Amino acid sequence: MKFAQRIEKLQPYLFVEISRKINERRAAGVRVITFAIGDPDIPTPQHILDRLIEASRDPANHRYPESDGLPEFRRAIARWYHQRFGVTLDPDTEVLPLIGAKEGIGHMALCFIDPGDIALVPDPGYPVYSVGTMFAGGDSYFMPLLEENGWLPNLDAIPPEVARRARLMWLNYPNNPTAAVASLDYFERVVEFAREHQIAVCHDAPYTEVAYDGYKPVSFLQAKGSMDVAVEFHSLSKSYNMTGWRVGMAVGNAQMINALMRVKSNLDSGIPQAIQLAAIEALSGPQDCIEENNRTYQRRRDRLVKALNQIGLQVVPPAASLYVWARVPQGYTSSEFAAMLLDEKDIVVTPGAGYGSYGEGYIRLSMTLSDEDLEEGLARLAGWHIPPPGTKR
Repeated sequence: MKFAQRIEKLQPYLFVEISRKINERRAAGVRVITFAIGDPDIPTPQHILDRLIEASRDPANHRYPESDGLPEFRRAIARWYHQRFGVTLDPDTEVLPLIGAKEGIGHMALCFIDPGDIALVPDPGYPVYSVGTMFAGGDSYFMPLLEENGWLPNLDAIPPEVARRARLMWLNYPNNPTAAVASLDYFERVVEFAREHQIAVCHDAPYTEVAYDGYKPVSFLQAKGSMDVAVEFHSLSKSYNMTGWRVGMAVGNAQMINALMRVKSNLDSGIPQAIQLAAIEALSGPQDCIEENNRTYQRRRDRLVKALNQIGLQVVPPAASLYVWARVPQGYTSSEFAAMLLDEKDIVVTPGAGYGSYGEGYIRLSMTLSDEDLEEGLARLAGWHIPPPGTKR
């Protein structure tokens, strides 16, 4: 049996390996505290669940859904975008429901990338951007996200020959893993760059509703001219604690949306209708759950940042996202430091190198663990003296 080369090229998905290590320790009877995976511990709000339960009893929702989603769900998405960002969308041509944003992100390269084409991919960044590119037969050009640039790609540093071959650019703000944010001015520079080089822009925006200290992240589609060149991926996962229900959307340029819908219609049958009706309730119903979530995450952020600074890590409190991005002590790689935390404190964090070579030297910590686990993790860190690199203990 011979597998396709694309399978041979695949590395184990980052969080599969992390989950394996966690399960091994727990099977040995160890209480592991994990800051690794950004999966909200807060339940889906009750009014959304009530709508899901009600809808699940309707036989009409037991049949195949349509790939492009219920018209009323597309209209709810368009209304939410207008209320939240002031962006006007045609629900029939500029909105596409997704089985979670990851599904659309993974398929988008199939719409633009032929063998030999280039996708511009942030590094560090969500691994699916480059994996989708590889599945389509293309090459990823990794745009470094550097602390001195505010974790934004330096568009002027992209070589002209790369820009000529590029068909797609991926952006993600508020950012995973760095927690950086981007301004509307920066997005407008990206629009100009994309127009000049005829590049489609895909903005991955699942964290726009997770923000602190009064900060309100912007949508890429608020940038002047963005609808000519871009789609934005969004999700109900982080905003409404619905990761397990797998529901998101792509919105923006009608031609790009149509291309993605054509791929989807050949590969899946859409989101179960009962889940779509629950999603309509999420977008159209009470929104106070978002502020409640953010108060919880901000409290956790403040406790975690203080604890990390006290043990000597360099941490800037994030303005948005579910993550704290911390520089590891000099002399350690991100994987070495993560392994030491697991060995010495039974604490799991994500090595920055798992998101790309420019993530080396950092670790990512998620704030989606329970308050009880957070306090236990902070207690384990309290007073910890990080050993010098190479010390055997």
